[in-house]
Amino acid sequence: MIKIAFFDTKEYDKDLFDKYNEKYGYEITYLESKLNRETAPLARGYDVVCIFVNDVVDKDTIKILEQENVKLIALRCAGYNNVDIDNIGDKIKVVRVPQYSPYAVAEHAVALILSIDRKIYKAYQRTRKYNFSLNGLLGFDINGKTVGVIGTGKIGSVFIKIMKGFGTNVIAYDLYKDEAKAKELGFKYVELDELFKTSDIISLHCPLTKDTQKIINENTIEQMKEGVIIINTSRGKLIDTESLINRLSTGKIGGVGLDVYEDEEEFFLNDMSNSYIRDKDLSILLSMPNVVITSHQAFFTKEALNKIASDTCNNIKQIFETGDCENIVKR
Repeated sequence: MIKIAFFDTKEYDKDLFDKYNEKYGYEITYLESKLNRETAPLARGYDVVCIFVNDVVDKDTIKILEQENVKLIALRCAGYNNVDIDNIGDKIKVVRVPQYSPYAVAEHAVALILSIDRKIYKAYQRTRKYNFSLNGLLGFDINGKTVGVIGTGKIGSVFIKIMKGFGTNVIAYDLYKDEAKAKELGFKYVELDELFKTSDIISLHCPLTKDTQKIINENTIEQMKEGVIIINTSRGKLIDTESLINRLSTGKIGGVGLDVYEDEEEFFLNDMSNSYIRDKDLSILLSMPNVVITSHQAFFTKEALNKIASDTCNNIKQIFETGDCENIVKR
C-alpha cells in the first residue's frame, strides 16, 4: 500500500481526498504542519509527500526526504517554484496539477478589478450603516480601456477572453508567443516596456521564475500610466512590495488587487485573527483604501478542488505503476 504524508492540511483537503481515495486505497496521514527542513523528518516511512503552495522544498528538505526514502513529491497545485527542482536527483520524482481550473483564477482576477474600480467593499460597508451617499464611490468604464496581460498560458488566455467581453483593448507579453492564439482571441503581443507604458490595467498570469521575480518594481512602475491598476493572482514575489507601497502612497498606482503576497507563507490560508504576529508591509497594504487583498483564494472553487484531488491521486497512481506521468516536473 502506498503511504502518503499530506502536509499543510485544511479541512476541505481531507474531505475531498478521503472521497477520491476510496477509488485508490492509499494510506494517507494528514498533517497540519507545512513541509520544510524542520518538518521533513515527519515523512519517515512514507512513499509520498503531498504539498501545497506554501510548503518549502529547498535543498536541505530534499536531502532529508531522500534520507527518509521518499519517492515522490506530489504538488496539489500548478506552480512548483517552492520546490528546488535543480537539486532534485534521481531518487525523487515531482508531479503537479497543471490545469485544475483556469476559469477560477481568471474570474477572481476580474472580480478584483471590479472591486477596486467600483468600490464594492466601501459601498457595502456604507449601506450596512444606512449610508447611501455616492461620495467617494466614483469608478470608470472598463470598456475601451487597455488591459496588459503578462503571461498568456491557460489562465491568462481565459482572462483575456473575459476582458475582451468587456470591450477592452488587450495587449500581452509572454516569453513564448502564441500568434495563433493572439489572432483567435483578438489581442496583440508587445514588449514589456510598451505594455507598462500603455496599459490602464495590468494583470499578472505568469509563473515565478528568475526572469519574472519582482517584475513589478520601482523601475517598471515608473514606466506605467498615472493611476494604473495592478492585479496579481499568480505568485506574491512577482511584485516588489516596498516599491508597490511607495507608489500607492503617491497616487502613481491607482489601485491594487492581490490574491498573493510577497511574504505570505506565515499568513495566507491561515486564521491569524487571534495572533499577535503581524507583517508590517502587509498591514500597510491592508490599511490602504485602494487595495483589495484576498487570501490566496483565486483557485478556491468546487470545480478546481475536485480536479486537484482527482489529478493528484491519479498522478501518484501513474508514477508507482509506470514510473512516469504526464504531469511530471522535469529539470
